[in-house]
Amino acid sequence: MVRDGIYYALGFTAAGVLISWLLGPGPAVPLFLLAAFCAWFFRDPERPIPVGSVAVSPADGKVVAVVKENGRTRISIFLNIFDVHVNRSPVSGVITEYVYQKGKFLVASQEAASSENEQTIITIRSQDGTLVVFKQIAGLIARRIIFNKKPGDIVQTGERIGLIKFGSRVDVILGPEWAIEVSPGARVSAGSSILARRGGEVEIPLAVKTGLKEPALCQT
Repeated sequence: MVRDGIYYALGFTAAGVLISWLLGPGPAVPLFLLAAFCAWFFRDPERPIPVGSVAVSPADGKVVAVVKENGRTRISIFLNIFDVHVNRSPVSGVITEYVYQKGKFLVASQEAASSENEQTIITIRSQDGTLVVFKQIAGLIARRIIFNKKPGDIVQTGERIGLIKFGSRVDVILGPEWAIEVSPGARVSAGSSILARRGGEVEIPLAVKTGLKEPALCQT
């Protein structure tokens, strides 16, 4: 469990014990249920990390967009409240830039959330000089983004790097040297699902080329 989850769970449990002592067990039940929910929500399972020249998903969730922008490819992943919210590094390398951007709190499944919502923008430079950018994006309910690294830190593929609380979106932006392996609608797991492999020119999945609409998603 993530440390934040321990704090939340202990806080709600302590409040429940106090209310139970003052008013009886009945009124304290919602607090104990909230404590159990926080312990579950902030779970942090171990994941098998793929080897090789791959970019993995930074988050659990559903791919809602694979879009080519200015010669690069943006993969957007929507996390609903039931997904694991621990974020992981998509590739190995050195963090060269970290930018915090203020913004709105639109529903994270909306396309506009990628550019308009509050977010952090992280750039990683691999050993061969390739740059990979990914964003932690707040949503309608997610109002706190945690990033545990800083520029100059070395990260490994699948390494834990932060957390977004209570529903959100993560974008990964890859250059043309990456061959994309996911399409909109795919479910991915942080650290273990492969988004792309190093290859030749990026191939956009058929669903994107034909302009299929994003799937209907649970909105948080």
